Amino acid sequence: MSGSLRENVGKKDAKALRREDRVPCVMYGKGEQIAFSVAQTAFNRIIFNPEPCFVEIEINGTKHSAMMKDIDFHPVTDIVYHADFYELSDDKPVVMSIPVHTSGTSVGVMKGGKLQYKQKRLNVKALPANMPSEIVVDITNLDVAQRVKVQDIVADNFTILNPKSSEVLVVNSTRASATAEAEAAE
Repeated sequence: MSGSLRENVGKKDAKALRREDRVPCVMYGKGEQIAFSVAQTAFNRIIFNPEPCFVEIEINGTKHSAMMKDIDFHPVTDIVYHADFYELSDDKPVVMSIPVHTSGTSVGVMKGGKLQYKQKRLNVKALPANMPSEIVVDITNLDVAQRVKVQDIVADNFTILNPKSSEVLVVNSTRASATAEAEAAE
């Protein structure tokens, strides 16, 4: 993203920027806050991306590595009204919401059970270099009525902040799986 410093900070200046299809932004984290503006179209790659991402922002020739912390939209038109960025430091951990994906085919699903996500995203704390883009859970050995909890997920260079006992995935029993179990028992 390429931005330019804002000379004035206030309601009138922000309205003038929005009329020019620019978004007023603030970056904080290292030292003092930096007020700048970015073109409205630059946010499309960030907002409509389901994966967590770090952004490199160039402001008057200086590059800053950051992550989007907060974003405000117009209540009717869904145009970006304001954005807050947190400047990253290599030695300071950050917290992000990371999507959960599965790998393999569950034994319980093969028997007719239904895989249900209890949590599609988990809060992760890690250094920017160690931040995963996704958390992959192997569900190959997951049978009907079995579940994966946060404590069952292997976290190498990051920490999952959700409660250890909270469920992430469950294979629920269905009529088809109950009928298959009854026939197998006979």
